[in-house]
Amino acid sequence: MSSPDLLLPNEPSLSVDENVAIDWQPITLTLVEYPKGDLVGKLLAWISLAPLGIGAGFVALILFRRDLHTIVFFLGTLVNECLNILLKHWIQEPRPVSRAQIWTEYGMPSSHSQFMCFFSTYVLLFIFIRLHHINNSNSARFERLVRLLVLAICWTAAFLVCFGRIYLLYHTLSQVLIGALVGTVMGALWFLLTHFVLTPYFPMVVLWRVSELFLLRDTTLIPNILWFEYTVTRHEARARSRKLVSMKSQ
Repeated sequence: MSSPDLLLPNEPSLSVDENVAIDWQPITLTLVEYPKGDLVGKLLAWISLAPLGIGAGFVALILFRRDLHTIVFFLGTLVNECLNILLKHWIQEPRPVSRAQIWTEYGMPSSHSQFMCFFSTYVLLFIFIRLHHINNSNSARFERLVRLLVLAICWTAAFLVCFGRIYLLYHTLSQVLIGALVGTVMGALWFLLTHFVLTPYFPMVVLWRVSELFLLRDTTLIPNILWFEYTVTRHEARARSRKLVSMKSQ
């Protein structure tokens, strides 16, 4: 007869106490702390995840659109993040509150404020410099309104993320302000580099064999890519529909 105290050969031998004693490590990428019961803090904690949402949006756009400008914009955010890491380890200024579940103990400059200001500055310059051709038609007025709304959303999100990092005691005011300044300067410099130096080479880059392999494209000269894709898709669908009707009638 078998005894309940006997262990099978493949059965784990850790006791309950040993399991409890294990030091569990959370995935700190999305772990943001806020004061328990503080609804404002909870809201700001969720808003502070905006950089992750923007990063996911970049990945989705690159996978499904394959636009060179989007790819270069995304590379700019990576360069901006690398600069932030270098500055953090060079300045080595601690955060106002020490936390165990955090990437690095250094807080100068704030990576969140630097990222959001980089992104918002780039979008601002993109709209006012790249998308400057606006007609006086009703649709153009609507597009102008949409662009202003996009700018308002970007900068409101940037402000709330920056404020949240101070409110939640992840950074001091100076760390957030320096991060915002570095991000703004980097966003402006990266846009100028992209617009005046890299963009003229995009038509040549899309002709490369590797670009054809990955279906990369250049939409620089198309002012409204959504309307362009809509009209092209509608025209193609109608043409195929007429062809299908013609084949059935034969």
